[in-house]
Amino acid sequence: MPLITFFTAPKPFTNPHIAMIQRNALKSWTLLEDVEIILLGDEAGIAEIAKEFNLKHFPDVQMNENGTPLISSMFAIARANTTSELLCIVNADMILMSDFVEAARRSRMLRDEFVLLSQRWDYDITSPLDFAAGWESGLRESVRKQNRLHRPAGSDFFLFPKSCYQDIPNFTIGRAGWDNWMIYKARKENWAVIDCTPALMIVHQNHDYSHLPNGKPHYDHPDTNVNIRLAGGQANVRYSILDSTHQLINDKLARPKLTSLRFTRKFELVLRTIFFFLPETMIENVVRPKRWKKRFKKIIG
Repeated sequence: MPLITFFTAPKPFTNPHIAMIQRNALKSWTLLEDVEIILLGDEAGIAEIAKEFNLKHFPDVQMNENGTPLISSMFAIARANTTSELLCIVNADMILMSDFVEAARRSRMLRDEFVLLSQRWDYDITSPLDFAAGWESGLRESVRKQNRLHRPAGSDFFLFPKSCYQDIPNFTIGRAGWDNWMIYKARKENWAVIDCTPALMIVHQNHDYSHLPNGKPHYDHPDTNVNIRLAGGQANVRYSILDSTHQLINDKLARPKLTSLRFTRKFELVLRTIFFFLPETMIENVVRPKRWKKRFKKIIG
């Protein structure tokens, strides 16, 4: 029985660059110990890559009216077709390495109910990765040279015990808001929200947004507004890695250091708890003065 089941809904493999980075990502997952992989959807090329890499494939995923997979359906299919203790929804452009599995094992030993997440390293890549011996150390060195640790907004994976997240709204994958709700949900249920940025490196292979209408980023897409509504409004999609309750450091859980960003976020949450009846804009004016607006502009990543 594998410890972790990864599940994802890849983009079509028609764009050469998207096809290349998704192949890189999926190959890196297959090299991990104690995992299995589920591909979801019937986009071009998914069936072929699933057969090539010997991965589970379920094409019949529920879609929204625009033909984009629903996260609720993805969760249901993954949960029904695995015996793994841990599930992990992850974007199909993310390269994972052996430290990922170690972080999952450690978190599982320390908490019964939790969600694991981290900041990503953004990486420009134009050719297929060579997965020869020592590829991990070579990639780490190259990624660190580019030195682009993404801001603590937006999340590219969530790893959690199978018992968690059994009531997912009909969010649309690939649009903003749903990942922020995942953190809100964990905080609401008093699960540990574990930021494992200090313990591992996950690599996001940079790409454009040509697969979206008019080439606009996901947070400008109309489906994002639907996601926000399903999440219960703006207040529930303001959550980010800054709202983690723990960090995984040296195989132990520690409380996150109180940086200026975390302090501001904690102050905001306290205000929302005390003054829950006040208009949203009034709280924003207190917590987010104009000079800070740029720092919070893309909190939903």
